[in-house]
Amino acid sequence: MSSVLPLEIPRRLSRALAAQPDAAAATGAAWLEGLGGLLERSLARWELVPERVVSPGGRSSLVVLVRRADGEPAALKLLAPLDATPAERGAKERAALSHWDGLGAVRVLAAEPDDGVLLLERLRGEMSLRSLPEAKAVLEAASTVRRLWVGPPAETGAFETVAAHTSQEAARMRALAPPQAQDLVEEALETREELLRRPEPPVLLHGDFRQGAVLASDSARARWLAAGPEPLVGEPAFDLARLARDRLHDLMATSGAAASTRRRVNRLADSLDIDRERLRGWTLYRAVESGVRQWAGNRTDAELLLEFATWL
Repeated sequence: MSSVLPLEIPRRLSRALAAQPDAAAATGAAWLEGLGGLLERSLARWELVPERVVSPGGRSSLVVLVRRADGEPAALKLLAPLDATPAERGAKERAALSHWDGLGAVRVLAAEPDDGVLLLERLRGEMSLRSLPEAKAVLEAASTVRRLWVGPPAETGAFETVAAHTSQEAARMRALAPPQAQDLVEEALETREELLRRPEPPVLLHGDFRQGAVLASDSARARWLAAGPEPLVGEPAFDLARLARDRLHDLMATSGAAASTRRRVNRLADSLDIDRERLRGWTLYRAVESGVRQWAGNRTDAELLLEFATWL
């Protein structure tokens, strides 16, 4: 089956790939060059009829809305080489979604993980929890993420642990930290080490859980379902730490933002029976790590993240 869909690469995706270090950016450019052919092969493999490319879409994949041969709507996701190869990313995402089997998350209909291609049930991608008032969004997010925190697969090493993942991040943070953030980086790294010395029972984590990753669903099993996991195995507080800084620009615009941040962290922790100090620590660490990582490419957001971390 041949695609009749004009393939326009969303700018968010092309910019994210181009912003990588030189070698990785070249790999990303090569992937974009071959993306039309990969899409054609994927459509033919599962006899799919394309409808449209999701835009603006995400920074790490191309998503095409399609219909299967029986008319069922679906979403074709082609993972980009961002932080890992499409094959590695596809295998992990498929394994996590299969383990959840629709409990709180989108279902996998088919996959070609060697190519980093997943065929997923279609969600209402234009409507995430960010479309709701904040209080309602946080309530729905908490309900969704609680369902995802199940025991990890029995096979050892199926997913990277938080300890191993953050160890790699820590090395980059030390190497890339701007001089004015050195003290904050050291505090974040010391906090990480202290948290890992007192581990909590591990569960399967989404890894990038935030309001924008929870989409509206027409499924009878849940109104809201998580998508786009970057799965890890570790304690729930690590997952919740990304959610704690959602709508950061809105938070920054309020009076008393520092006090509001601390109240938000405490409310989130209490709503999901998470230790407040553990959530505060991981929120601090993850905000600093993101700020350092974005420093070279997005200075404005990097500075916001590092300021947010000082409030904790």
